[in-house]
Amino acid sequence: MSTLDIPALIEKARKAQAIWGELSFKERAERLKKAARYLGNHRDAITQIIHKENGKLLMDALAAEIIPALMAIPYYTKRGRPLMASRSVGGGNILMFNKRSRLVYKPWGVVGIISPWNYPFSIPFSEVVMALLAGNGVMLKVASATPGVGRALDEIFKAAELPEGLFGYIELPGSEAGPAFISGGVDKLFFTGSTAVGRELMALAAPRLLPLVLELGGADAAIVCADADLDRTASGIIWAAFSNTGQSCGGIQRILVHRDIYTAFMEKFCGKVKALRPGDNFDCDLGPMVSLKQKVAVKKSVDTCLDKGAQIAAQSPGSFDDESLYAPAMVLINVNSEMPILAGEVFGPVAAVVPFTDDEEAVRIANASSYSLTSSVWSRNHSKAKKLAARINAGAVMINDHLMSHGLSETPWGGFGDSGLGKTHGENGFKEMLKTQVIVDDILPGAKRDIWWQPYSEKVYKGIGAIADFLAGPGFVTRVKAIPRLIRIFLRYWEK
Repeated sequence: MSTLDIPALIEKARKAQAIWGELSFKERAERLKKAARYLGNHRDAITQIIHKENGKLLMDALAAEIIPALMAIPYYTKRGRPLMASRSVGGGNILMFNKRSRLVYKPWGVVGIISPWNYPFSIPFSEVVMALLAGNGVMLKVASATPGVGRALDEIFKAAELPEGLFGYIELPGSEAGPAFISGGVDKLFFTGSTAVGRELMALAAPRLLPLVLELGGADAAIVCADADLDRTASGIIWAAFSNTGQSCGGIQRILVHRDIYTAFMEKFCGKVKALRPGDNFDCDLGPMVSLKQKVAVKKSVDTCLDKGAQIAAQSPGSFDDESLYAPAMVLINVNSEMPILAGEVFGPVAAVVPFTDDEEAVRIANASSYSLTSSVWSRNHSKAKKLAARINAGAVMINDHLMSHGLSETPWGGFGDSGLGKTHGENGFKEMLKTQVIVDDILPGAKRDIWWQPYSEKVYKGIGAIADFLAGPGFVTRVKAIPRLIRIFLRYWEK
């Protein structure tokens, strides 16, 4: 396949979408349920494919990729219909009582989806499901490192018996796919990947004013309050920081710990980190990284931190210096904002611990990053934790948990700043698959004309002024005096 094939494939999808979009939501949902049954029947084989290509442990592949996908179709087939239903819009002002507005939701047409290697199955799966249920055609390009996962997705959606060409699976280098989708004519593009590539796609999309949804990088912060349950917190942060060998945009990279419990937390946390077991079977906790290139990139970030004065507080068995794909889970302390661990996205099994004195300092540190994808607050006091969570600049904030909200079909996923724009998942994500149209109807067609229509005159100007006085005149008396003027104006313009 080459980039020259893309325009024809998009056009084929567009023709199929014209048929697909005319089906009822129920008919589309019944087709997608066939895909769910196929996935359920082949989940072990697909788990093995994810494990083989991505390096993700079987446990991580099943829990973080297959299970969210299995939850997605029943959720969206149940909730999608009301999200697509047209609805009336309540009047905004009594002066416009004769105007009735209704919102109508329509599919974009053909959407392009470009997905990453770190969660090669669950990320595109939900997006494809939402796009198809909303009535769109889909062009999917998965990461070049995980083509087997892409082919598995292709087989799953073939099982849905979609119109020919509606769903297209594309194998192209990442550097070619985005430009090809944009120039080839997709109507909207969904991209999950690096912030740098996201910016490049925005620039390419700008001439077409092509709408984008970008889920980009993260350098998530976890705030550990003085009253946190240290056993649960240490275990939860271990998982959120080091599952998928730390290759999660929504994983914890910055651990902010209240000074009153810093020593106690570090004792528990570092002990658990040292006990993590590398390998690729059911009795292991850390799998291999996706590639030697990625391991080298993480090592470079670690070395920079150490050269600038950071120290290693704990690490699991393994080394960044050998030629294997295994890397140790590592905890850094004595870090500062000039180091990659705080200033950027490391995207590996490395986390930094930073002490703080009070909530103000914790929030300041958490919000200091240009990335604002997800965050978490760990505390026994849920009321306090919720207030603290609301102050954090992140697209999703979890209390006494982290990272897992991506697996919840009902919650929107997406960040701010360098973490991207737009949402996937939940009502917000489903609405990203639809165009919103408003239809405004005048229920008094017998009126000669609306007051603001030509021809203009001084009387028209004074009439508009009466409306302004009624809406926001200087004082109650002025607004009341405007009412008789308004009545005369409306009666005049509604004469037959």
